Amino acid sequence: MEGDEHVPTVLVVDDTLFMRVAISNMFTEWGYEVVGKAANGKEAVAMYRELQPDLVTMDVTMPVMTGIAAVKKIIPEFPHAKIIMVTALGQQKLIVEAIESGAKDFITKPFEPERLKAVADQLLGQNC
Repeated sequence: MEGDEHVPTVLVVDDTLFMRVAISNMFTEWGYEVVGKAANGKEAVAMYRELQPDLVTMDVTMPVMTGIAAVKKIIPEFPHAKIIMVTALGQQKLIVEAIESGAKDFITKPFEPERLKAVADQLLGQNC
C-alpha cells in the first residue's frame, strides 16, 4: 500500500468458526484488514467499541446475543457503523428489523464471495 491509503478494517461476527474463517479469508484476500472475530453479538458489541472497524459482517442468529440485538446496541453509540447482516434463507422478517435498526445491507447464506465484496466495497466507497 502506498502513502496514506487507508486499509479498511473489518470485524467478522458469526457463531460458526468455519464462517468466521471463510469470511475473514475473503476480506484478507481482497486487501482488507480483519481486526477481530466474534462468536456472538455480545462479543461483537465489546469488540466494536474497542476496535471501531470500518465494516462489520454480522450473523443474524447466534447464541448469547443475536446479531439484531448487537446492531441495536452498536448503532445508537456509533451511528455511522457500517454493518452487513449475514442471514440464512427464510429470515426476511429479521432482515427488515435489522435494516430498520441501522444495518446498512444484508447478504444471504450461502453467498457468492463477489456479492459480499460488492456490498462491502459499495459501503466503503472502494473502487476495487
